[in-house]
Amino acid sequence: MRKFQNIAVLKGGISSEREVSLRSGAAVARGLREGGYDVVEIDVDNKDFLLPDGIEAVFIALHGQFGEDGEIQQRLTEYGVLFTGSGAESSRVSFDKVLTRARLAENGVPVPRGQVLRSAADREINVPLVVKPPREGSSMGCHLVFAEADFKAAFADAASYSDDVLVEEYIPGRELTVGVVDGQTLPVVEIKPNAEWYDYEAKYVTGDTAYVCPAELDENLAAELREIALQTFDCLGAESFGRVDFRLSPENKPYVLELNAIPGFTETSLLPKAARAAGISFSELCCRIMELAHL
Repeated sequence: MRKFQNIAVLKGGISSEREVSLRSGAAVARGLREGGYDVVEIDVDNKDFLLPDGIEAVFIALHGQFGEDGEIQQRLTEYGVLFTGSGAESSRVSFDKVLTRARLAENGVPVPRGQVLRSAADREINVPLVVKPPREGSSMGCHLVFAEADFKAAFADAASYSDDVLVEEYIPGRELTVGVVDGQTLPVVEIKPNAEWYDYEAKYVTGDTAYVCPAELDENLAAELREIALQTFDCLGAESFGRVDFRLSPENKPYVLELNAIPGFTETSLLPKAARAAGISFSELCCRIMELAHL
């Protein structure tokens, strides 16, 4: 028996990830309709959007700012509207990679060595390194820098998104991710981009990234990754669902990169891939998350 019948899917948004969110929201709406909900799709193109009368809860399929940063969660809480995903404070922290790193390090979760910069001249971490704006998703403004000569341009691009720039040591090895839904970890996914870097192009444009799910890992190592994913969720106060991204060093040491509080949600996105490997259909996944809506 469903808790809700009349629901809205919020998609689009005002961030640099708008196009990805439109695709996520459309897919979620299809999945929820298949599950028997009456769904209204709302393209959020400004912060003053309105919900139709009679909406019992909303599925937030917004990525980036005014989606994952806690602002819309705070607004919905104040309006008394039930919503999916983490609450406002957890979303604020997990959206900010600097705050996330600090919270995880305080709780013993392994993260790459990093530094927050206002000026390119203040850098103390040697190449190879990763340069990223702290409050963007989908690898917007992120760069993998192997040559010293490339750093200033990478820094300038990241700084165009944010006043401060995060640089982290580059961890060679494997790219892995673990989805969490209602306290349950999903099978580990390995991401194998054809290019060196799993950037926006590799995620959404070129289509030549390979995904292995379940990842080919020793059973104990896979269990360790899933346990760290749950620990990350707990440290950040996350709720309902999300996805924890890792680098795994050649020595099989895992490092947490971030928690995606509202990961991509097309049928070919990573969380749905992992759910499918666990025997959960896309529609079932959407409905399960919808039923977890809260204030």
